[in-house]
Amino acid sequence: MKKIFLSLLASLTLASVNAQPTTWKVDASHSNVKFTVTHMVVSEMDGAFKTYDGSLVTENADFSDASINFTVDVASINTESVDRDAHLKGDDFFNAEKYPKMTFKSTSFKKVGDKKYELEGNLTIRNITKKVKFNVTGGGTVVDPWGNTKTGFKAVTTINRIQYDLKWNKAIEAGGWAVGEEVTIALNIEMNKEK
Repeated sequence: MKKIFLSLLASLTLASVNAQPTTWKVDASHSNVKFTVTHMVVSEMDGAFKTYDGSLVTENADFSDASINFTVDVASINTESVDRDAHLKGDDFFNAEKYPKMTFKSTSFKKVGDKKYELEGNLTIRNITKKVKFNVTGGGTVVDPWGNTKTGFKAVTTINRIQYDLKWNKAIEAGGWAVGEEVTIALNIEMNKEK
């Protein structure tokens, strides 16, 4: 019995030593980064960022130890309005010229259920860094017809934009503000396993 135990322990130790990190890269052509904010109290406005990049590094097949880095090009914001996009890129909001990138670096990625994860990390906007938590749903892993291994995730969080100095607003006569303080961020991300 002791020999069996020692043999099993040795096998597990060897497997742990031999485990190699796997890197996954964002496939931007099959992904999107969107946000939603309340407008004039009565409706919501959607927008997206068109240029972004990210990677995930893990040793576990279920991604439970994943380390994630993500970068967004602020100037790629698109709300389907040239004038509004110009305003958002200015100092009232992102100041894309001075702060061209938004970044996210994970501190933990925990599996909390079947294909369900909690992602925590540091989000930096306008050189201000705050801790955020994303609720994440995993889509599984597949091999496409060209032999590429793919995985996918949907991640959602809500932030208060004022905390990141995205401060512009105007009061409206009926009460309330033109733009809500809370912004919902939703990422639908497809990733390719590096060969």
